[in-house]
Amino acid sequence: MIELKTDREIGEMRRAGRVVARALQAVREAAGPGVSLRELDRVARGVLDAAGAGSPFLNYHPSFAPTPFPAVVCASVNDAIVHGIPDDYRLAEGDLVSIDCGAVLDGWVGDAAVSFTVGAGRPEDLALIRTAEEALRAGIAAAVPGNRIGDIAHAVGSVCRAAGYGIPDGFGGHGVGRTMHEEPGVPNEGRPGRGTRLRPGMVLAIEPMLIAGGTDDYRPDADGWTLRTVDGSRAAHAEHTVAITTAGPRILTAL
Repeated sequence: MIELKTDREIGEMRRAGRVVARALQAVREAAGPGVSLRELDRVARGVLDAAGAGSPFLNYHPSFAPTPFPAVVCASVNDAIVHGIPDDYRLAEGDLVSIDCGAVLDGWVGDAAVSFTVGAGRPEDLALIRTAEEALRAGIAAAVPGNRIGDIAHAVGSVCRAAGYGIPDGFGGHGVGRTMHEEPGVPNEGRPGRGTRLRPGMVLAIEPMLIAGGTDDYRPDADGWTLRTVDGSRAAHAEHTVAITTAGPRILTAL
């Protein structure tokens, strides 16, 4: 069932979203050669703790995973697409890093992700990240009352495919509210005019995931969480939590 949020509740979700935005900013600023993924997780934990927020990621245990998730961010590097577990890997110049973070504040969830390079980055990696961000903007622009989920999916997928990138099959966005994953699902590719009609009060996580090699295939890592490209090519991930309103889409996880 899709839960429509009131204007007051969307305002409360915005508070959680700001915490996520601050955590992502802090992690991005802390990332550099020699910094471990576990250290980046500690940076995000510090931001959440300072805000009095919890994490919807920590100890999350969906049916596909062998163990509960042990961190407050997903840290996915280079060929890791999503769900990377922060460990002792130390970043190197030129790495492509995707950080996904959530926060729970006063019972409401915010969820967002950002990709960046360590140092200047390779031109092809920067292009991949720019396209993920462009696809996210296109999906957000389609998140207006009267459109359908398929319009968001088509907007995202069109940008990705036009650039020649792959889209991990079966993965996409979702509703957000009092829990991290609510109805409806928000695919990253689809047909316009299809699916659930968008109504004011719906809150969605829109999150393009792109594979540079052009394939849609992925493989699970030995940890049971991390998804990697099958061809070793790099991946990027961008995400915002967005409210559908009569005044247009409202991004809840921006600074």
